[in-house]
Amino acid sequence: MIHVVIADDHPVVRAGLRALLDGEDDITVVAEAATPDGAVELATEHAPELVLMDLQFGEQTTGADATRRIRALDAAPYVLVLTNYDTDGDILGAVEAGASGYLLKDAPPEDLVAAVRAAVSGQSALAPAIAGRLMARMRAPQVSLSAREIEVLALVAEGASNGEVASRLFISDATVKSHLVHVFSKLGVSSRTAAVNEARRLGVLRRGA
Repeated sequence: MIHVVIADDHPVVRAGLRALLDGEDDITVVAEAATPDGAVELATEHAPELVLMDLQFGEQTTGADATRRIRALDAAPYVLVLTNYDTDGDILGAVEAGASGYLLKDAPPEDLVAAVRAAVSGQSALAPAIAGRLMARMRAPQVSLSAREIEVLALVAEGASNGEVASRLFISDATVKSHLVHVFSKLGVSSRTAAVNEARRLGVLRRGA
């Protein structure tokens, strides 16, 4: 039996996922979390085989943060991301945090069930569009930003100063400046505004991020 914890801040989404997964003979939902911290706590308490994780919870801590903590647990559960977001920043952040798979919420139910089974068996479970994005990154490394560079740029897009970025990410001002220099070089721009606009155009940052 595959034991699953669902982590999503929308009760309707959690209810739908529970109904779908509990309808399978070999899958059962053992708990639901509405926050990233709750997901980590329930993963620790129930020791499921898999956590089905959203990325955005309407708070500073993200699903990628929770994924990293869950994958660091003893006998760590696999994590399968199920989200609405498909930018390079979201995908790379989740994969680097240790997610075994990445699906979008509009995926057919049968694809989600198959992905749960694949992830638990140790296989990668990536939606075709997500796999395509990762392949594109490999083919075009000159415009590929690291997960940390994307984090810095996302905060810049929110209007944060270098000092505020440093404080949020627990790094030095000098490190922030270094990341931005690399971002400008990779994107072929010379200003913060241009970097944000180009990252949005390329799909590295979400529109409005």
